[in-house]
Amino acid sequence: MVTTPVLVLPGYGDSGPGHWQSRWEAADGNLRRVLQRDWLMPDRAEWLAMLEHEIAACAAPPVLVAHSLGCALVAHRVTAGGGGIKAALLVAPADVEVLAITVEAVHSFAPMPLVRLPFPSVVVASSDDPYVTPGRAAAFARAWGSRLVTLTRAGHVNTDSGFGPWDEGRRLLEELR
Repeated sequence: MVTTPVLVLPGYGDSGPGHWQSRWEAADGNLRRVLQRDWLMPDRAEWLAMLEHEIAACAAPPVLVAHSLGCALVAHRVTAGGGGIKAALLVAPADVEVLAITVEAVHSFAPMPLVRLPFPSVVVASSDDPYVTPGRAAAFARAWGSRLVTLTRAGHVNTDSGFGPWDEGRRLLEELR
């Protein structure tokens, strides 16, 4: 039996060693990070090409575990017509349209694709995420056909917000696997 591979998609700046994505990778050899050439100057076409390469290298359709800008990457891949994904856990999706106004580096990711994802997905949002309003996160989940899980006062669901191993998120991943 082939174990479902899991591809980890960090957002802008990558996920540091204390981030839940990094901790999950360290604990589970079936998780593999999609590495990008430049985490601070993301280029949508380049990031998509790396994701495509990693999906093609999987023995079975992977589950994607995306954080922040990584969620936009998943939506852009769907609009580009890519298949071969089993499911996606989309955590703290950054509102790239608002961010692009002040952060030049994310311009190529705007606008956010609002298309139905052709695979099961869960969007995890926080009531006080500085990079997306609760209403906008809910709109993403509706458009993508995703189940929405809302966390109370969880910030950007990252190390700065106090998230280390994040067991609740790990349970959501296991449901999708």
